[in-house]
Amino acid sequence: MRDASRIVHEVLQELRAHCKPGVPTLELDRLAEEKTFQRGAQPAFKGYRGYPRSLCASINCEVVHGIPGSRILREGDIVGLDFGALFNGYYGDAALTVPIGKVSPEASELLRVTEECLYLGIHQMVSGNHLSDISRAIQVHAESHGYSVVKEFGGHGIGRRLHEDPMVFNYVSNGRGIKLKPGLVLAIEPMVNMGADSVQILADGWTVVTIDGKPSAHFEHTVALTENGPEILTKSL
Repeated sequence: MRDASRIVHEVLQELRAHCKPGVPTLELDRLAEEKTFQRGAQPAFKGYRGYPRSLCASINCEVVHGIPGSRILREGDIVGLDFGALFNGYYGDAALTVPIGKVSPEASELLRVTEECLYLGIHQMVSGNHLSDISRAIQVHAESHGYSVVKEFGGHGIGRRLHEDPMVFNYVSNGRGIKLKPGLVLAIEPMVNMGADSVQILADGWTVVTIDGKPSAHFEHTVALTENGPEILTKSL
């Protein structure tokens, strides 16, 4: 899983460097696929439950699962890049939201807080804690800045399958959730909206957007709980 996750990290960093005004999202998808095959891995998303691309590219009010196509990145946009890879039977999965050129202070703050939510959640992934401790850290930080967390989608277990139990909510629901112990690997992924938490799926059957049209940000890491605490697999050493 370290190998699969390292590939995801490397591909996402290359995509980040290509995120500039004038670039079509389909070009990012092509690049992601090419760089993954070069590393001897396979894109995890393409064909998964019928998804047509290798990358999810979600712009501005698109929360997750935006399908790359002819749409052009423009100055001031923010674009969420979500990518997974399969390598030697194991999966890695990560996401980041990238500013395109100069973005508004409000958009920059949304990105900052959402990434902080991710790391605050990861810090709660320690032996003896419960799943809800991760969720609570994310929710409290987002809401303390006047944002909302998406409730219909969240993180997940990951391993030999892309999505495994447990579901990792970005808010506290009923109960404390499972007790965390070494050996658990989670994809933790806060999705934070500038406005209300309500979302809808577009007619393409995939793209999730905010109901009020306000921006959303998304960050994700694949994290293993070891005897020494959480280890972020989708991050450079």
